[in-house]
Amino acid sequence: MGAAHSASEEVRELEGKTGFSSDQIEQLHRRFKQLSGDQPTIRKENFNNIPDLELNPIRSKIVRAFFDNRNLRKGPSGLADEINFEDFLTIMAYFRPIDTTLGEEQVELSRKDKLRFLFHMYDSDSDGRITLEEYRNVVEELLSGNPHIEKESARSIADGAMMEAASVCVGQMIWQGIDIETKMHVRFLNMETIALCH
Repeated sequence: MGAAHSASEEVRELEGKTGFSSDQIEQLHRRFKQLSGDQPTIRKENFNNIPDLELNPIRSKIVRAFFDNRNLRKGPSGLADEINFEDFLTIMAYFRPIDTTLGEEQVELSRKDKLRFLFHMYDSDSDGRITLEEYRNVVEELLSGNPHIEKESARSIADGAMMEAASVCVGQMIWQGIDIETKMHVRFLNMETIALCH
């Protein structure tokens, strides 16, 4: 009985940390065990067993996000070699829809967490900036599956989008903790576009 009581306490704690229900946690635990081969941790290579992920053009960025210490709330940079079930749930929680029944402050906090997670996917060198080169790499990855778009065309698309976001100057996005509106009317919560005009 003590073990069952302890397990239910652990599930309640995970519910509070992640927002998943006990049924969802149970289902994700089964998936975790399947991916890990019934081991207590998952390594990057375990993600090779997910057929749908194999077809995703930004597969490497998604897998990397699971091991990024910033997303795991374990440090300002670096990658973990492996993650446990609680780490796995922490990352999966970023993919959950926002519960709009929560208070306004909680909804805003959840939105910011999700945007920070996405920012980290683009900021591949963990320097708190998304450079034009990092942005180009993502656009090229996204368009790589399209046989009608050459690498130079993908580069032009990325450059054009970044220049628009940076108010017609080549720039970089820096994590600042403030809200702004870009010229494209796209709201980047907690990202400030810094123009690097000469």
